[in-house]
Amino acid sequence: MSKDFFSPHMERPLKLGNTTRVQQFVFLGLSTRPEIRDVLFVIFLALYLLTLLENTLIILLTCTHPELHKPMYFFLGNLSCLEMSYVSVTMPSLLVGLWTGPYLISFTACMTQLFFFVSLICTECTLLASMAYDRYVAICRPLHYPLLMRSQVCLSLAMASWIGGLLVSGIKTACIASLSYCGPNVLNQFFCDVSPLLNLSCTHVALTELVDFVSAIVIFCGTLLVALASYSAIGVTVLRMPSAAARRKAFSTCASHLVVVGIFYSAALFIYCRPSHIKSMDLNKVLSVIYTVATPLCNPVIYCLRNKDVHAALRKTLHWP
Repeated sequence: MSKDFFSPHMERPLKLGNTTRVQQFVFLGLSTRPEIRDVLFVIFLALYLLTLLENTLIILLTCTHPELHKPMYFFLGNLSCLEMSYVSVTMPSLLVGLWTGPYLISFTACMTQLFFFVSLICTECTLLASMAYDRYVAICRPLHYPLLMRSQVCLSLAMASWIGGLLVSGIKTACIASLSYCGPNVLNQFFCDVSPLLNLSCTHVALTELVDFVSAIVIFCGTLLVALASYSAIGVTVLRMPSAAARRKAFSTCASHLVVVGIFYSAALFIYCRPSHIKSMDLNKVLSVIYTVATPLCNPVIYCLRNKDVHAALRKTLHWP
């Protein structure tokens, strides 16, 4: 990367009284090495298109096949819609960085990307908790399942997930946007995230950090506890089943969701709750790729790999015997 990239004419801060406000940020991107950027661009473009194709197929199957009009597949369709939105927020900036190298993004565009990213993260947390609750009711209270998971309840849970994500994101983004950024303006990341922006702020960030902490406790930790409580109850119920076949069937209906929850929360927990002395931004970027690229790509495969209903619907759609 040439030194001229950071020349003064590229950075035009706006003076506000005695302070200076940065109007643009520089994304270093996933890699600054030109010799590997072309290869990574092709790989991630293919992964992006494959992710869109997989999740579009899931949405199409769950909407067009009556046998998939069940709470489990309703939430799966919502998750696929979320994953498509999620990967479309972060992947384009990743691809631009791989194509052009470090590049500028306006303050407004950065805050817009941050808003949608945080909103979708919060929505996914709540949606995964709703799916865990659905599996809890199906296995632990099967006789009450038609009542507890009727269509109105499923719709309310999904709407609460999406609206709650928008509200939390609106508050967090407003707090971060109100901070002053006096320079430097370089983000060693491929998208606008909370922690890198807070590190660049030249004003007191205690209130913003408090808002971030409270929202993390309510959304992230709260939904994680719901998922853990649901699967703990499921585990106890499964172990009490007299038949080995019944235990295997119950476990198979939860295994895929448990894998998705484990991957998503493990990566997010390490990034946002790691010890303060771990400062490797390159490690952060690798983990960011896991939950912004790998997770949306793998979720449809994990959910549908062993799902007989989805297999049957796919064969019917493709007119396979």
